[in-house]
Amino acid sequence: MTSKLMMALTASVMTLALFPQVALAEEKVCRGTIGARTLDNVKVPQGASCTLKGTKVKGTIKINQGARLEAIDVNVIGNVQGEGARNLIVRKSSRVGGSVQVVQGKRARVANSRVNGDILYDDQSGRLSALKNTVGGNVQAFQNTGGTRIARNVIDGNLQCKENRPAPTGGDNRVEGDKEDQCRRL
Repeated sequence: MTSKLMMALTASVMTLALFPQVALAEEKVCRGTIGARTLDNVKVPQGASCTLKGTKVKGTIKINQGARLEAIDVNVIGNVQGEGARNLIVRKSSRVGGSVQVVQGKRARVANSRVNGDILYDDQSGRLSALKNTVGGNVQAFQNTGGTRIARNVIDGNLQCKENRPAPTGGDNRVEGDKEDQCRRL
């Protein structure tokens, strides 16, 4: 090889080393229904409604202000995150590898599903429920005002409830950690 070709190859290798190629995950905007497909990430835009049926999500589902999500028999590797969501439903044998985090919105329900991380309901104004789930982390309900029902879950972590008005209802939860504050009798 000529010395000029060697220098060009060396410069190319050094450029690749200094500026690695970044693989960007594709984000699918959901309005309407998506069936049994595999997606990287899903975003439900402000005010939109999205139904996922049998969908696999390799990343995260994000539900924006005033949006609605119904996830039926989904497999999410990452988290399901709702901030200001109007309604967030995860049900019917769904699996979430991370957590379900719902804050500063209205209604939410997680039912008959497996969540490897936590279920968090924080500062919600509508009706909430966590029913018949297997949860690898904690179930937490903080500062909610629309009524919360937590029943028949298997929880590896703690069941924590504080400053909810009215206090959460439910029962028959099997909790490996502690049942705390407003949820100590559930």
